[in-house]
Amino acid sequence: MEALSLLSEHSFPRHAHDQFGLGVITAGAQKSWSVVGAVQSVAGDVIMVNPGEVHDGAPIDGPRGWRIAYLEPALVARELAAEFGGSDVVLQPVAHDRGLAQQVTQLLEALPSPGGHADELLLACLVRVVKQHRLSGPRLACASPSVARALEWIDAEPAAETSLSELAAACDVSRFQLIRGFLRDVGTTPHAYRIQWRVRLARRYLRQGHALAEAAQLAGFADQSHLTRAFLRQFGITPGRYRDALR
Repeated sequence: MEALSLLSEHSFPRHAHDQFGLGVITAGAQKSWSVVGAVQSVAGDVIMVNPGEVHDGAPIDGPRGWRIAYLEPALVARELAAEFGGSDVVLQPVAHDRGLAQQVTQLLEALPSPGGHADELLLACLVRVVKQHRLSGPRLACASPSVARALEWIDAEPAAETSLSELAAACDVSRFQLIRGFLRDVGTTPHAYRIQWRVRLARRYLRQGHALAEAAQLAGFADQSHLTRAFLRQFGITPGRYRDALR
């Protein structure tokens, strides 16, 4: 697990994470796009993000603060295997649940000293989330065949340099059709989606101990400055600050 705490007026563009996100709004309010469309959350609300879910976030009337834990999908799947087998679990984006907010806060406070207590708190949170705040049935819209093919192409090699023309030709559509389909099904352009993937790759490399310049190169960025701008835009902090927080 990985935890983050921020107080910011930054507006995040549409992007996605590799992990589940489970957090609490600690101050202010924000509006965001989610798996169910536009939602709002205020101080005391629980916020949740699904792996691969395209979302954004903007403050409402001033800065908002939040604390959030990122959970690896494999960890969540393992803990929920007995209850749901191999099926995917899709969580609601916002929960107005004071009891769950207290549990998530306790979990976040326990994370600096992981152990049996943190494990119990995590399981308690997951039990409440899947019982009361799980979306029933498939909610993530299926992409059109051409967009699905483009997503597979980008997901396979996010660090590769592929032009829009090459990508459209590989998907048997025009550039205009591909852009239109991406905006409809994914909520962003193929280039923006690829940059988001590269930022997530760089984040993984930083967690593995790579230097900033090396992480930028491995993730497909032209240089460290390009990574820094994209990382700050997507996560609200610089990669240097993120790396330092891991130590």
